[in-house]
Amino acid sequence: MKPDTILRSAILASLTLALVACAGPEPVQRETPPPPVTSVAQADQQLAAVARERAAIEAHYAERERVCYSKFFTNNCLDEAKDTRRRALAAQRAIEVQAAHFKRQAVVEERDRNMAEAEKRFQAEEARLAAQPAKPAPAVTPAPPPRKPTAPARVAERDARVREAQQKEAAGAAKRASNVRAYEQRKAESEERQRRVAQRKAEKAAKAAKEAEEKARAAQPR
Repeated sequence: MKPDTILRSAILASLTLALVACAGPEPVQRETPPPPVTSVAQADQQLAAVARERAAIEAHYAERERVCYSKFFTNNCLDEAKDTRRRALAAQRAIEVQAAHFKRQAVVEERDRNMAEAEKRFQAEEARLAAQPAKPAPAVTPAPPPRKPTAPARVAERDARVREAQQKEAAGAAKRASNVRAYEQRKAESEERQRRVAQRKAEKAAKAAKEAEEKARAAQPR
């Protein structure tokens, strides 16, 4: 065999050994998006698993980096290790974003359910109060035909009772009218609260989506 042929064979063999040495066990990669989260407990489990996986990824990268510095073509080996680390961290970030978003959404939905239940109880109480019949006004006994007073004291007492009954009737009518106005006001306030609840819900959903998008963008290696 010619000397130049032997030299080329030796160089090729060295390159092959260097590339094989740089290669190592790859972290498990997720080829598909993570399964949907269906409970807060599952979200907590996934977040804990992400923390463990990140630690393992960083440990694996540190080991690969140490091996690369001792091998030929160090830069190629380091680039490959960095790319593997980046892809593994991106996969874990996707799981983290999904689990964190589910937990935030669960908190919002629980609060909205509590507010809706409180509003429902309030509406039921308002309807019950409105359905109660008004107390009948006391009957006013018509005054007898005027006659010659024989007992001024009794006539004055009777007139006083008549005036008192009329005053009570007028006060009762005013109170019922006030109750009707108060009910209408509470109804308007209730409708306004429902509108504000719906508006806050939409704003928080938009904000949560924006935060998730910004965190995902910030987590991408530069």
